[in-house]
Parts: sequence; structure tokens; C-alpha cells
Amino acid sequence: MDEHEPNTVKDLLVELKDASELMVDLAYAAVFFNEEKLAEEVGRLEERSTLYLRRLRTIAMLAARSPEDAEGMAGVLWIADAIQKVGDAASDIARVIAARLGIPDALRPDLRHADEMTARVRVRDGSAAAGHTLRELSLPTETGMWVMAIRSDMRWEFDPGPDEMVVAGDVLLVSGPEEGVNLVRELAGAPPIPQAPESDAPPLSELDRAVDILVEMKDLAEAAVALAYASILFNNRTLAAEVGVLEGRSDVLQDELESWVLRAAPEARNVDELRGLFRLASASESICDAARDMTWYVEHGEPLHPVVQMALEETEETSVETVVQPGSPADGRSLKELQVETETGMFVLAIQRGSRWVYRPRGTSVLRGGDRLISIGPEEGEEELIALCGEQPVPVET
Repeated sequence: MDEHEPNTVKDLLVELKDASELMVDLAYAAVFFNEEKLAEEVGRLEERSTLYLRRLRTIAMLAARSPEDAEGMAGVLWIADAIQKVGDAASDIARVIAARLGIPDALRPDLRHADEMTARVRVRDGSAAAGHTLRELSLPTETGMWVMAIRSDMRWEFDPGPDEMVVAGDVLLVSGPEEGVNLVRELAGAPPIPQAPESDAPPLSELDRAVDILVEMKDLAEAAVALAYASILFNNRTLAAEVGVLEGRSDVLQDELESWVLRAAPEARNVDELRGLFRLASASESICDAARDMTWYVEHGEPLHPVVQMALEETEETSVETVVQPGSPADGRSLKELQVETETGMFVLAIQRGSRWVYRPRGTSVLRGGDRLISIGPEEGEEELIALCGEQPVPVET
């Protein structure tokens, strides 16, 4: 076995989670850009994840020396299987490209309105980004964008490390909030994306409505997975219950999408594109189902082995719990005014005010002293978010 290969339960869980999240991002990017290389990488990641899951099962079986050990390892394997299901769904998304399906080109711009979008940016000579490592650029905390891959000439480097050097001519494949794209383009010396001219939009067609639903399903799937991880990390049954609500909403949306796609059949030039929409919707629903599976132990008040929490604390994207202090920079300001995503790299999943929760809050949401935030993002963004909220990190209950 390679000495750098993960060989503990915790390390294997970390690798499985990080790989599944990268697979989802790359799979949607493959569809957005109709890029076979990205789809092929998703397939390679799936093969690697399958090997890691088999290794994890073996180690878990060997570690069980008593009924109590076996019960603890059963929970670990339950979470690992659910994470693998997320990766399997990502592979289904990527196969839309391999099968020469997809979505109508005219409707691809609609995907830009998702909560998290992907973009390709070429680094210009003499730009602020050229000649710097990803660690030096700190794109997640400075722009809210994550670098999924870098293309140099015709070679792709997937999931680049912090010491990866960015040079002129590289193409960065990034993922994050829409407003972060132009920030990355500025660093890369590229002109900003021009705003679409204002005009009277034509009435929505059946196909337009189908793609709008697909975008919402994508957002729901990503939010459900993030909330599921947060519910496990903080052992929060309320967050786990919300995952169930999102999964139910996804079921409804899938039924609506199928109806609109069937209505759109007469206006479609390529039936395969409609098949692509069906597959994307089914995969998004599968991700929501997997997220619901992850929360079973939390929902039922069953204890999980501590190694699960340890693994979630060490992944590339971390969950953070913060409380807005009265008089802090965040008190009385909206998420849009604070530019939380682009200034800290953190995405606010939920806000608790008293006994009331607001999930997937919009930019217009105004924070108040005492609000409790559940957010995800890069580890280095935690301190910046805490500074905005004016408080120390909330200890995680174990």
C-alpha cells in the first residue's frame, strides 16, 4: 500500500467526503461546459472512492472486537455508504456527457442563476494571479470561489493543492457564488462578464420552466448534503429534520420537471437533450436521498462513533457555528451588505433566531444580535466570519 494512501477509518472518511463533493462540482461543470475531460475525471474519482469504501469496510470489520465496537462501526459504514451514494449520483450526472446527452445550449445560461455556479477563467500575462500559488491567492476567502481544476496547455490538474503555482495561460475552473466570478476574473486580468442587456423577456416556454426547476433541484441537493453534514457535526436534530423537508421538496420538483419536459417535447429539436434533463433531475433527487440517509442516526437520537465527527472536522470544507454578538459588524446588516461569501468564503446554510430557523437565507436576510449561524466553507474563513460576528468559536458538543 502507498504510504500516502489513507489507511485509517478517519482518513478514509475524509477522502470519501472530499472526493464526493469534488465529483458533484466537476459533474455539473462537465454538463455546463459540455466537457468530456471533466466527466472522465468524475469516473476516475468514482473508481478511487469505491476502493476507499472497500478498504474502510475491511478496517471496520477488523476493528470490531465486541458488540459495542460492531455497533459503532455500523454507524460509520452507514455514513460512508451515504457519502458514496452522493458520488454515484455525481457519476450519473457526468454520464450525461459520456452518453452525448445534455441540455439545450440556449438554456445553459440559466444554470448561472444557481446558488453555486462554475466558471472558466484564463490567467493573463502580468495579472495579479500569475506567478502566485493558490495559498498566496487565498481565493476561497478573498472571492468565495474554489479552484476545482487548472488546465495548463492541454493537461488538467484536478483538485490542485495549495502549493500549485498559477501561471499566465492557465485556465482556472472555479466554483462558488455568482458575484465571485468577476473577482476571480479581475485577479486573472480578464475583463468582467458584461451584464445582460435589459429587455422584455419572452414568456417562459415549457423547456424554460423545466430548466428553472432543474436549477432549484441542484441547489436543493447541494444544500441538503451540506445541512446533513452540519447536523452530524453538531448533533442537531432540527437540521436533520430540515434535510427531510428538502428531500420531500425535491420529490415534488422532480414530478413537476418530468411534467414540463413532456410538455416541451413538441418544441425540442433533440430528444436526447430532454433525456439529459430527466437524468440530471434523477441524479439530483438521488443526492437528496443520500443526504437524508446520512441524518438517520441524528434524527433517531442514536449515537455515532466519534471518528465521524473527527473526520468532518478535517475535511476541505468545514462546518462552523457562530453567534452574532450585539454591536458586532454583522449586527443589523444583511448578508448581501456583508458580502459574507466573497469576503470570508463561508456560505450561510441556516440562521436560528430564538426558536425559529431560516434555511438557505437569501442576501436580503438581515442579521441581528443573538442570531445563530450554521455555515460551511474553507477552514481559513472561520476566523473572518467570527470577526464579523464578534465572538469566539462555539464549542462543539460531543
